[in-house]
Amino acid sequence: MSQAIALELRSVSKHFGTQRAVHRVSLSVNRGEFFGLLGPSGCGKTTTLRLIAGFDAPTGGQVLLNGEAVDHLPPYRRNVNTVFQSYALFPHLTVEKNICFGLEQQAQRLAKSERRARVRDILSVVQLVGKESRYPHQLSGGERQRVALARALVLQPDLLLLDEPLSALDPQLRKQMRRELKEIQRSVGIAFLFITHDAEEALSMSDRMALMNEGVLEQVGAPRELYEAPNSRFTAEFLGEVNWLGRIGVRPEHTRVTKGDPGFDVRSLDATVESATFLGSRTHVYAKLADGQECTAEIESLACEFAPGDQVRIWWRRAHELPVTLNT
Repeated sequence: MSQAIALELRSVSKHFGTQRAVHRVSLSVNRGEFFGLLGPSGCGKTTTLRLIAGFDAPTGGQVLLNGEAVDHLPPYRRNVNTVFQSYALFPHLTVEKNICFGLEQQAQRLAKSERRARVRDILSVVQLVGKESRYPHQLSGGERQRVALARALVLQPDLLLLDEPLSALDPQLRKQMRRELKEIQRSVGIAFLFITHDAEEALSMSDRMALMNEGVLEQVGAPRELYEAPNSRFTAEFLGEVNWLGRIGVRPEHTRVTKGDPGFDVRSLDATVESATFLGSRTHVYAKLADGQECTAEIESLACEFAPGDQVRIWWRRAHELPVTLNT
């Protein structure tokens, strides 16, 4: 095995009686990689995280960290840390004491001066310098998350697992924390594996990602690859809206609307505008084709001059069509 790989799952399965929670999952996460594990509720992503962390034992297959099988090791013997959805901070401890908690369990191995140096360094990384004496209830949601991250990272794990890390935050703060998480990950240089049910979150944060469905992997690759070249209808639709026009799939952002002739080298269909929804810089135009099928076009609001009842042509370029075989 290449030493560039931090984590490898080899045909890992977890069954609960006759229920197949995870089935023959194989994937790898490189050192220094931000890897997203995406899927709907009940798809097996949380179970997979628990198998990696050692909270559950696999029914079959192997979990390897840095090339070594760890299936037989308890969680505290694996150099892996987990940031839970609830953050699990100690309310009676200050920021500094929360971060130092794990290091104090290693008191026999680490000198007090080294523990202090590590805490000081990680406070700088997560931008919490000056807030060491505050308690969790005195922090914002984003700050509490950074404390949880710091507490895990100060132990210098080979792999950090994040269980739906942004789900408790409001939409605006979630967008901000996406950038901050990426910056922190680049700064510390270790592998992050995070699970989420939010496709936009996975697409925007992952170096590579995997999509799970009913306990199996649907597809693994770079975010753009999964979005633009999905290998199944499930992948195509989970990552974004799709207009299925006959046996052709086209995403709304690649679907155009015109009242005139769309020109050559494009595909087009007659349609009637049903409604238009203003979304700021973009507008969604909903139209009905001659056969009664509905489709959506996402266009710039400044270019939107359509009203319900308008007769239009819906058009798109062949290069933007999703594979015909997906619509089966």
